[in-house]
Amino acid sequence: MTKKALKEARQLALDELLRIPTTDHAVGIDTFFPEELADQLAQQETFNKHLYRPNTYLHKWWARRCGSTFRTILKQFVPDRERRDYYASGGLEGKIVLDPMMGGGTTLHEAIRLGANVIGADIDPIPIVQARASLTQASLKDLQAAFHQFFDDLYLRVGSYFKTECPECEQTIDSQYALYGLRKRCGCGEVVQLDQYELRQEEERTLRIWPENWEISDTTRVPKGQPKGMRLITKAETACPTCKQKYQELLDLPFYARYTPVAIVGDCPEHGVFFRSPGMADLERICEADQQRDTLDFGMVKDFAVKNGPKSGDLISRNIHSYLDVFSSRQLLYLCHSIKLLRSYHGVAKLNLALLVSTSLEFNSLLCGYKGWFKRRPGAIRHVFALHAYVFQYTVAENNPLNRGKSSGNLQLLFHDRVVRGRKWAVAPVERKIDRKGETQIVKIPGEWDGGMEVFDQAALATARQGFWLMHGDSRRLPIADHTVDFVVTDPPYYDNVQYSDLAAFFRVWLARLLPSEVNWAYDETHSAVATRATDDDSGFMTVISGIFRESGRVLKRHTGRLVFTFHHWDPNAWAELNIALKHTGFKLINSYVVSSEHPVSVHINNLNSIKHDTILVLALDGDLPSGQWSSLTKIDTSESENFCRQCGAALGWLLESEYPSAEIRLAWRNLIQGRG
Repeated sequence: MTKKALKEARQLALDELLRIPTTDHAVGIDTFFPEELADQLAQQETFNKHLYRPNTYLHKWWARRCGSTFRTILKQFVPDRERRDYYASGGLEGKIVLDPMMGGGTTLHEAIRLGANVIGADIDPIPIVQARASLTQASLKDLQAAFHQFFDDLYLRVGSYFKTECPECEQTIDSQYALYGLRKRCGCGEVVQLDQYELRQEEERTLRIWPENWEISDTTRVPKGQPKGMRLITKAETACPTCKQKYQELLDLPFYARYTPVAIVGDCPEHGVFFRSPGMADLERICEADQQRDTLDFGMVKDFAVKNGPKSGDLISRNIHSYLDVFSSRQLLYLCHSIKLLRSYHGVAKLNLALLVSTSLEFNSLLCGYKGWFKRRPGAIRHVFALHAYVFQYTVAENNPLNRGKSSGNLQLLFHDRVVRGRKWAVAPVERKIDRKGETQIVKIPGEWDGGMEVFDQAALATARQGFWLMHGDSRRLPIADHTVDFVVTDPPYYDNVQYSDLAAFFRVWLARLLPSEVNWAYDETHSAVATRATDDDSGFMTVISGIFRESGRVLKRHTGRLVFTFHHWDPNAWAELNIALKHTGFKLINSYVVSSEHPVSVHINNLNSIKHDTILVLALDGDLPSGQWSSLTKIDTSESENFCRQCGAALGWLLESEYPSAEIRLAWRNLIQGRG
């Protein structure tokens, strides 16, 4: 059976489970969703999401859903059938769309493009400031002028610390990055550990560092040089061949002191890219920055304390108790002077610059690895959250954020990619269209633009055109009048998949100093709708998300109001808690659809047997629906992602209509998804 035939057969089987009634208050998405189109677009977008919707990627946020998927969802709410076409402009003028768990802001950006007024809320302040910056109208010319002034001033203060000399002409130039090795010890003394000795694979040669003397050359010759006091080893060497002791990390030292420089990389205007061992001048620059480290004033040191969370606990286990310690002295100088300079900026310029500095930290800390040894790598810096977790590197890449050229993770490149490209796209958004031959065309959407005007209360929102109202706080209590929101569209946390609040602390401690008065940076992380660990009992996820669903039901318009969100998880406990939360709040499932959510080669899912699809759930309040829509299931197929998500949607519909108490719902999901709990 072909893949297409198998898909059609599975769909027919599921159609047997689902009998969708029509009502006087039906909306388009109740009975139709263009799955094939949405899936094609999502498969393209998941490959490199930030290139498709650059205006939404000003700052790091985790597990963003495809903008094309949410555009497709929102299009099904358009009253005019002709304007429901994906490539037609607008259609939601006069409607109000709420996202109570806004995260990266996908719903807000897609809805405001379609002409809607939008409300966004989140417990974490980072989504609020990012949305405010990216949705607020701003002159690109003014933003460019502000950036160039900020960069030039910052370069004058800090740029000299990131210099090096070309080994050919001895010209002093900007370094691109420095490579550090991890210090360890055994009974014989200290060693320095790297991922590997190879540093760069080029067309006709491979550069490497030689362990005997730490000199760098191609593999055809061994350079002359005096042996170093410490041996250089690779991560493959776990124990000393002499004393037989395992190498131990120097946990008694601050994290930044556990690394030592082994290579400097630069790009000479005359001689091109070079790798060299740190010279005396390089070491003096590093030493000078180290001497200033204790004089830098970032306010209360306790504000940088690492809390013991599901992911930050990995920092504590490595004896890292302050976020200050994961930055080199040069990186802290960069941050200190950025904070000082930003005090003289205001408005949208300050917002954009502060978020730019903050998001640059993902490429500028001692948690950044090196991936530039292979010639096909697009950049040398492996950013901090390449995975949704902290990873500790053997070879660390200390980036130069102030390199005047556009290189991996520096301010120049980030400003171009995150601000310039984003702003240009916002005023002239485009979409991709796949023809019958499978070829992609760029389609302009005339009349749309990604942005609006911020308002601060519901009265102003009611009279706005493409207005946005942002709320930082607990979405279980929203200052929105009863039955005034047309649609709630969101992408809630997927149970315990991503520890948003815990990971975001890496940025929040700095944003609180870069933008001290923009929002209230303190909040209770226990109010986040995230399970910190999977459990057979209430993890806290159900309690919080139930309150958010209840509040969504309160503000939704009667009869035509819809709650739509995406969800996936292998764990039956995740579906059970979601099920119980919806049941407590009176929502019933009208329909469910499935769409691709992750690219097959994504580093987050590759070789991990991860789900590659999302279930799109369409719900309405119980009183607006007839019963008997869904039939029971006995088992859910866990062998394939798409079919699994379809059957989970059908099972959710059935169990929401059932009279089962919470304990029986949990048992039902464990029986349905066997071997995954």
